[in-house]
Amino acid sequence: MAMRYEHVFIPESAVPRAALPLLQHLVDTYVSEINKTAGVWHEVRDDQLDFRPHPRSSSVRQVFAHQLLSERRFFAEFLGFTEPPVDSLLPPGDAPAVSAYIERLVAQSTPRLTPLAAGDEAYWLADVPFFDVRRQRIWVAWRRILHTAHHRAQVGLALRLLEDRVPPTYGPTADVTWTGADPTMTLDAARRQGT
Repeated sequence: MAMRYEHVFIPESAVPRAALPLLQHLVDTYVSEINKTAGVWHEVRDDQLDFRPHPRSSSVRQVFAHQLLSERRFFAEFLGFTEPPVDSLLPPGDAPAVSAYIERLVAQSTPRLTPLAAGDEAYWLADVPFFDVRRQRIWVAWRRILHTAHHRAQVGLALRLLEDRVPPTYGPTADVTWTGADPTMTLDAARRQGT
């Protein structure tokens, strides 16, 4: 049985085909990472948003806010996408609910799919400013996806420290598994060569 996610926030039917078929994986991976991120956020309860694992660590709420703000910056400043006004990025109020952050994440991510899919080779290989250096747009896009995975892991760690359920993202967790799951936890599994 294949891994199935409990929640799908951006359905497969909403994923456009890439102009350059070689880059379809970029669009598909971005959608997958947003779905995984929203799925991990969904496990957080509203009363856990101000939890921080250490006094010098960000709270879960701060990680959520950083994700929304930094994604907008990456896509607007470095990739050149048209993005929503900064003042509209965060949910209103002093203590928004988890669901409000998830809604913003999905609402801000979905319009990015069309320009992600539309880029041709020249667009993706062009050098663009990235903080104090220059990088190819494709490099910046992958850096954004990895940045998202990093912050999702922070929230997963907070859930574990809160002794709550950690949902699967790339495979089973101590809380969620399925028939046919085969995590690489032994030397024998690591030795497999495939066919």
